[in-house]
Amino acid sequence: MRKELDNFYIYLTDKGYSNNTINSYRKDLEQFYMFSNNININEINYNFIRKYLQFLYNKNYTNKSVGRHISSLKSFFKYLTKMEIIKENPCLLINNPRIEKKLPNYLNYNDLEILFSIPDKNDVLGLRNLLILELLYSCGVRVSELVNIKLSDIDFSNKRILILGKGNKERYVLYGNVCDTILKDYLNNSRNKLNKNSEYLLLNKFGNKITDRAIRMIIDDIVKKSSLKLNVSPHTLRHTFATHLLNEGADLKIVQELLGHENIATTGIYTHVSNERLRKIYLDAHPRAKKE
Repeated sequence: MRKELDNFYIYLTDKGYSNNTINSYRKDLEQFYMFSNNININEINYNFIRKYLQFLYNKNYTNKSVGRHISSLKSFFKYLTKMEIIKENPCLLINNPRIEKKLPNYLNYNDLEILFSIPDKNDVLGLRNLLILELLYSCGVRVSELVNIKLSDIDFSNKRILILGKGNKERYVLYGNVCDTILKDYLNNSRNKLNKNSEYLLLNKFGNKITDRAIRMIIDDIVKKSSLKLNVSPHTLRHTFATHLLNEGADLKIVQELLGHENIATTGIYTHVSNERLRKIYLDAHPRAKKE
């Protein structure tokens, strides 16, 4: 099975999958490979897959983690079937476990303002850090998309940025006046001191393209310096972007397009957050809402 796995990783690369996605597949499938003890690929059947899933449950994997492993296995065996390496897909009858959907974690307006007040705009890296926060919130981009923004992707006249999303799909995200001011300030007073010749927008202190991990560390540091007792990640700001748009009346289809979601059901989870807000407004405002 070693050869088939290595060819699958090459196939994913050729198809334009991101390094993060490929590494996620690799992590899951290498564990399956260790469990299978290099069994011949044609000997793997439905019962063998079920046995592996039971192995994961015995190791106290959550339904969400098991579901991710199943998705990786399904993609791998679908590829093997497509390439006619195997005749029957052993994962066809395997169902994903039911996963309880959690409402996305997001920040309210006051918490957001506290967060944005921490970076020092008079400092080269502080100004860059402020722009990182602003782009995550104003554009709703994924951190993997953020680090890959190039100067050539920015349409300054229309205040929009061309984003290369999952599966190499392109989309435009928009930004407003506040972000525009911070962006131009960064370009004029920070980025040129880091490396004016780089094609990438966001740079580290050495003048090189910033990494996903570095951005997560920057946000962790900002949160620690604030008074917030919250768990905030780059994705929290993406959640906040979507939630605030819907709270202010934005159409769900528009939010889906801005987020780069292929399926509107993925975007739909944010309506639960908005509905909770509507419920609170109703209970606070309607004369009969509180009557016994």
